[in-house]
Amino acid sequence: MRNIWIAFGLTLFAGMATGIGSIIAFTAKRTNYRFLSVATGFSAGVMLYVAFVEVLVKGGEAVTLRYGDYWGHWINSASFFGGMLLIGVIDNLIPAAENPHETHAEAETMPLHSPLALPPDFHNAAARESARGAGLHDHSAGHHKLMRMGVFTAIAIGIHNFPEGLATFLAALQDPHLGLAIAVAIALHNIPEGISVSVPIFYASGSRKRAFLYSVLSGLAEPVGAGIGYLAIWLFLGGNSGEIPSEAMGILFSGVAGIMVYISLDELLPTSRAYGKGHDSLFGLVAGMLVMALSLLLMKQ
Repeated sequence: MRNIWIAFGLTLFAGMATGIGSIIAFTAKRTNYRFLSVATGFSAGVMLYVAFVEVLVKGGEAVTLRYGDYWGHWINSASFFGGMLLIGVIDNLIPAAENPHETHAEAETMPLHSPLALPPDFHNAAARESARGAGLHDHSAGHHKLMRMGVFTAIAIGIHNFPEGLATFLAALQDPHLGLAIAVAIALHNIPEGISVSVPIFYASGSRKRAFLYSVLSGLAEPVGAGIGYLAIWLFLGGNSGEIPSEAMGILFSGVAGIMVYISLDELLPTSRAYGKGHDSLFGLVAGMLVMALSLLLMKQ
């Protein structure tokens, strides 16, 4: 029971980092995009290293112990790609315009920093950013369309964060030390997400408080997703004692590895490159892998 509360606490911590991102969007005079690039790259490095070196390996050990060496490896691989397929389907259900991982130019965030700042010319700004490949949102639509977009943004973000929360929760449930590393990586990932969430919601409602609230609610989807997911797993896979069989946890763990790899390659690295310059994202990636490797080695003492 203690591990469950630790896992839930870590998932809540990771999810609430969207609120930190929203606060940064409102208070910082300028957004430090280079820091966001390195931090997001660092998060990707942590998640990729942990997924391949720890999570996938532990999942494989559990299933091979139950199903044998040959079928165990087949099941492990199928679970890994099954996790990627799951998060891929969810990601494709989110319309690109409402995707929370799209980046925003400095011109878009200025009115969040200061009530005196004039709304930018989004058509021209979007054209300039598009030429640089930054994927800028276009918030030049009418008030009704902006409100509608804000609602769909919140729904899309909530759906998107469900599997992330379950991945963090299951990892922490299996190994609290490993769960802490993943929670920190997800939290770093959620800070720029919180900034990105605040922008369309602000232009949809004109309210900083509502933008902050939606940002926090989008993060709450992670612990809610973890709770619902774990309850479903416990009801359908739990034995008479309520304990989840080790082979089932192994399959889920391998699926978590697939989710983590997909998030890293599809969201974190592209976002890191969009925010940064030169090799910022690569420096962050290597630093994340190095810190994670040293942490795992020190834990084995």
